[in-house]
Amino acid sequence: MPSSLPLRSIAAALAVAGACGAAVAAAPVAAAASALPPTPVGTPHDFDFEHGRWRTTLRRLQHPLSGSQTWLDYAGTTFVSPVWGGRANLVELDVAGPAGRLQALSLRLFDPERQRWSLNFANAAGGTLSTPMSGGFAGGRRGVFYSDETFGGRRVLVRFVIEATAADHCRFEQAFSADGGTTWEVNWISEDTRL
Repeated sequence: MPSSLPLRSIAAALAVAGACGAAVAAAPVAAAASALPPTPVGTPHDFDFEHGRWRTTLRRLQHPLSGSQTWLDYAGTTFVSPVWGGRANLVELDVAGPAGRLQALSLRLFDPERQRWSLNFANAAGGTLSTPMSGGFAGGRRGVFYSDETFGGRRVLVRFVIEATAADHCRFEQAFSADGGTTWEVNWISEDTRL
């Protein structure tokens, strides 16, 4: 389903999700953003483990922050290409399920001055890059990233966790907090297995 509104991270993909359901427009982030939680530092090669082609299974909560527990399931592929010697990468996601198809990309860029990665998400239905999430892996196998966004007319803190659980497996989880990080609702879970 085409959208003329800019998308904001995966939060907007949940709202628009290509042709996957009813569109709930994600409003632009207000200028007075709340402070984000501290994030771990990153290194230029945090994402080296993920380069290549992956089989992807994805579950997304159909209506986040509504009390609904209806999950939609998708399967497909993810391809991660290194850029600039690994200091950036491009993620191409293409999954489909009973609710439709979801095509998205993420441009990840390492900022050497801040020692943080920015994750810039776009859904094919919207065609624009989102407000970046920021974070890193602290030298480990688990990365944590945050952004401050508006979803369904509400301010939300968005947390995205990427975890390399094995050499050929990684997991992604997004959660929203409408109370400044006191409580979290998981709304996006993806598992990748190397092809």
